[in-house]
Amino acid sequence: MSDTIQVRITDKPVDTGALLLGHGASHHGAQVSFFGVVRDINLGRQVTGIEYDAFAPLAEQTFREFCNEAQATWGQDMHVTIVHRTGSLGIGDISVALLVSTRHRAEAYEISRYIIEELKHRSPIWKKEHYSDGSSDWVQGHALCKHDHHPITGWREVQSGHAVEQGRVQHHHPSHRTGDPL
Repeated sequence: MSDTIQVRITDKPVDTGALLLGHGASHHGAQVSFFGVVRDINLGRQVTGIEYDAFAPLAEQTFREFCNEAQATWGQDMHVTIVHRTGSLGIGDISVALLVSTRHRAEAYEISRYIIEELKHRSPIWKKEHYSDGSSDWVQGHALCKHDHHPITGWREVQSGHAVEQGRVQHHHPSHRTGDPL
């Protein structure tokens, strides 16, 4: 494993300070951090907590795959760290942490956005929400939703809300712009 790409599935709370310490390279002028946090409401239902389950070896392999794809697109000179939590999480807990460092901010933002979207679409991670009425449901992931998904190509067009793929225009769901965790 390259020391410029670090990925981990853990059942421990995410230590943001430890993640930030020493991340990046001395010639990198940009570091983008994304933290997905458990929120107290989803689709109009009051959430009291979440459980995440993952097939860790495959999830970590998948994380590395889209990090390698990002390097193939934006260049090798980047550092990426992904940590995804499993187990029971409460409101406000960090479910996923993503750090990206590069020479310049534009690509750091683009890479971060690409990786978190790929994580939500492709990772073998399952989420069960618990609600204030005592019920719970496994939440359908984005990969199973009817949202259109974009390739790396046309990324700038996707950022504007429209992309053309194989002759059709894609309109991306507004939730893809919120940075919501899985």
